[in-house]
Amino acid sequence: MNAPVTEAELHAWVDGQLPPARRAAVDAYLSQHPAEAARLQAYRAHNAGLRALFNPVLDEPVPRALQRRPLQLPHWPLRMAAMLALTLAGGAAGWWLHDATQPQTDERVQQAALALPARAALAHAVYTPEVRHPVEVGADQQAHLVAWLSKRLGAQLNPPQLTAQGYTLEGGRLLPGQSGPVAQFMYRDGGGARLTLYVSTEQKQHRDTAFRFAQEGEVSVFYWLDGQFGYALSGNLDKAALGTLANAVYAQLEPPGE
Repeated sequence: MNAPVTEAELHAWVDGQLPPARRAAVDAYLSQHPAEAARLQAYRAHNAGLRALFNPVLDEPVPRALQRRPLQLPHWPLRMAAMLALTLAGGAAGWWLHDATQPQTDERVQQAALALPARAALAHAVYTPEVRHPVEVGADQQAHLVAWLSKRLGAQLNPPQLTAQGYTLEGGRLLPGQSGPVAQFMYRDGGGARLTLYVSTEQKQHRDTAFRFAQEGEVSVFYWLDGQFGYALSGNLDKAALGTLANAVYAQLEPPGE
């Protein structure tokens, strides 16, 4: 009798590190558990998005400021050291967002805000290239989409309409956040270019922020906090063009609780 499939084996399957002797058992398990299969495919897409965003950074030369000090780990390849730095940075962001029971200092507010555009850009890079499945629920089922995402996030969501700016709503999907679910709405213009609006309800500090701009690889992001809500509009556009669209989005969003 085959041994039960473990969570460690599922993660090894995602990373392509599963021993051949167990591959058939895990494949059979996933064929009988479509929800688990979908979860692991999302993990694979997440990994692919990380590589797409950060691989170019790993190949950049070391900045002069860092060259002035001897490396503490001289035998590590530069690529491995860079991956470690990214992992530690991601873990630090997760810590700031998770520690919601402590008083929120200005520094913690800033750290929470900085985590938002990176996650939004990653989700944008993963799903906008999709041809057949860019969204989970299409705009033709908008009422169902809004009700479903609102229920999962525990707050009423109202996706802005950007037809006046040349973009129509394609649909949306549910994504994992730092401590709970987040929503992604996707828009498309007549030429096929896509925008995504990432909506999180994980911002526990209840502090508003002004618009901020971030460049994550080739993805531009305008983001802001509004109470518990975090919004990030992402696209492969220049700062001015994306800023105009972000203003249109902001103008249509109702304040939380209203």
